[in-house]
Amino acid sequence: MALIAPEMIVTWAMRQLFSAHQVTRQFKESGYPNVRPKSEETDFVEAPATRNRFTRLLLRLPFVRLLILCVKAILSVLLSLWHFICAPLRWVTCWIELKQFESDSEGKPHSCSPDYTWTQTHSFFALMGGFMLYVDGEPYLTLRPEYILELIRDECIDVPTITANQIHDKSKGNAISKGLVMLQVAWFVMQLIARAVYHLETTQLEVGTLAFAVLSFLTYAMWWDKPLDVRCPHPVYWKSTVSRPEDHIDFSKRDEFARLRYLPRFFRPILELIGWVDIPTSRKLRVPTFDGSTTIEDSNKKVLRLAAVLMATIFGGIHLVAWFFTFSTHQEQVLWKISAIAITCTPWICLSLYLDSLARRLSDSSRRLMWGVYGLICFTFVVFYITTRAVLLVLMFTTLRNLPHDAYTAVLWTSLVPHL
Repeated sequence: MALIAPEMIVTWAMRQLFSAHQVTRQFKESGYPNVRPKSEETDFVEAPATRNRFTRLLLRLPFVRLLILCVKAILSVLLSLWHFICAPLRWVTCWIELKQFESDSEGKPHSCSPDYTWTQTHSFFALMGGFMLYVDGEPYLTLRPEYILELIRDECIDVPTITANQIHDKSKGNAISKGLVMLQVAWFVMQLIARAVYHLETTQLEVGTLAFAVLSFLTYAMWWDKPLDVRCPHPVYWKSTVSRPEDHIDFSKRDEFARLRYLPRFFRPILELIGWVDIPTSRKLRVPTFDGSTTIEDSNKKVLRLAAVLMATIFGGIHLVAWFFTFSTHQEQVLWKISAIAITCTPWICLSLYLDSLARRLSDSSRRLMWGVYGLICFTFVVFYITTRAVLLVLMFTTLRNLPHDAYTAVLWTSLVPHL
């Protein structure tokens, strides 16, 4: 999928970011880590919303929410790069403070306690399946975020004792590795801009690489707080002696999606991604990077569908940069133009045919017929999209056989800048 439809990876990262925000808000509202058991909870009156009607109406619009998300993503990228640049200074400061603390606390008992406050990193970790429930010393179930709160309130488990730093310690991707990737992407983009300024020829392969680089940059920006490639989940032990997990966790949702087992595994994340279904986390014993399904708000689903189309447009639009490039043959140039236009416009056609509001007014039989026709049309466009993507990938390499002389010329000053 990363090769044929990389915009899906970015949209998947955005979906996980939405879910992480939602989970973080739920845990903070619960008072975590001091979650009150159900036996001690009292009724309270919810405070009225402080936003005015115009603001609430404005925030319901998918375009507005997507614009706000893009601004947040840009600010997050800038902040992440700043943290990366300041990381060495921060390490030196922490080392000095640690040495000073050790010298001041010699012969004194340590009174500092770990911070178990729920953070965005905890939410990503939980959505990845990072908390495993153990019953009678055996792994029993991967705990979804809502299960954790429910079982804590029912006094069946203790609050998970893991800090954000401990989760990052499990991760194989820290600020250095993520920052280096983002700097490498930025360096590649800078080189292409320099070639354009000096009127040097750019190859189709470089344009395709630029499209992948931009989406990779956005993915890392959204996954900055997300632990990567965690091998083992954190154990959470069942402590209740009067009940079993089945008495507190509703497993009925798993039966609702039993029919999806007949679908190829390739289609399941796509169905979740576009918001058609939310498949519950299975009983897995490892922590995958690309998992983390949880039910998200309907307004966020609309934003995700719009974001997926926008990412596909950006990805396809970058290929249109090579519209006037030199090609070995006229046929290759025509194929490139047709394929670039196709991958740019096809997602908008699928989105324009999405008739969710109309489906609510139809009967069950008419609704099934409408979604069947829509699915057939979308399947046709998906096959066409994959075909055109494959054509572009082939053309990126076939055009290398006869490059103009300027394509081999490098910008001199770029060789003087240290880089990886």
